[in-house]
Amino acid sequence: MQDLLLGERQALIRTRLDLSGRVIAAELAQELGVSEDTIRRDLREMASAGLCRRVYGGALRISQSQVSMTERIAIGGERKAALAMAAAERIPTGSNVFLDAGSTNLALARALPIGADLTVVTNAPAIAAAVLERDIRTIQLGGVIDPSVGGAVGAKALRDAEAFRPDILVLGVCGIDAEAGVTAYSFEDAEFKRFLASRSKSVLIAVTNDKLSTAAPYSVVPLSRITCAVVEADADEAEAAALASAGIETIRAS
Repeated sequence: MQDLLLGERQALIRTRLDLSGRVIAAELAQELGVSEDTIRRDLREMASAGLCRRVYGGALRISQSQVSMTERIAIGGERKAALAMAAAERIPTGSNVFLDAGSTNLALARALPIGADLTVVTNAPAIAAAVLERDIRTIQLGGVIDPSVGGAVGAKALRDAEAFRPDILVLGVCGIDAEAGVTAYSFEDAEFKRFLASRSKSVLIAVTNDKLSTAAPYSVVPLSRITCAVVEADADEAEAAALASAGIETIRAS
C-alpha cells in the first residue's frame, strides 16, 4: 500500500476511523510505508478540518453532530432499555441520585422501581416527568432548557446544582475513550457535567456502542473519575476491556 497520494492516504485514514473509531500513527506509517511524521502531518490537517480528534500517538473519530433530545429518544429504544435495566440495578435504595440529561438516562428513569426510596435530581424536564410517574421524590433544576441537550446547563442550573452532593451521578455521555475520557458536544454542557462530577460520591455511565472510542469536542472527566460503566451486550471486546483496565467496574447489559 505504498506510494499513496495525500488524498488517498487521508481517505484511508477516514475509513479506518469510521470502522474502528481510532488510528495509531505508528501502525499506519508501517502499513503505508511512510514516516510517522507524514502520518502525524496528515492527522493534523484532518483535525484542523474537523475530521478527527488528535490524541497522543494517533487520532479518534469525531462524534456525529448533536441532534435534539426528541430525535435521540426515537433511536435504539430496545438497546437503551436494556442498558437502563442494568444501570437501575446499580442504584441502591435510599440514594440521592442525579440523572443528567440524555435519552439513555430517560430510559433509566423509566426503569426505576415504582415508589423506590430514592431522591432523584435532574436538569431534564422529560426525566423529571418520567421519575414523577414512578412515584419517586423528584427535584428539577431551573434555567433555560437547551433543546439539543434536553436539559438546563446554564448559569441558573449551575447555581441550583451547588445545593446537591449526590451519592450517584448518572452522567450523560456524548463520547468516551481511553485517551479523551468522557466528552460532550457543547462547552456549557461539558462545564455542567464536570461540576456535577466534582460533587458526586460516585459516577455511573450507561453507554451505547456508538459512543465508545469516540470523542466529542469538549472534555468532561477522565476515565479515572468513572466508578461504573454499563455497556451493551455486544459492545466491542477491546473497547470494553479498555474501560475495565482504567479501573472502571464494567457491566454488560443482558
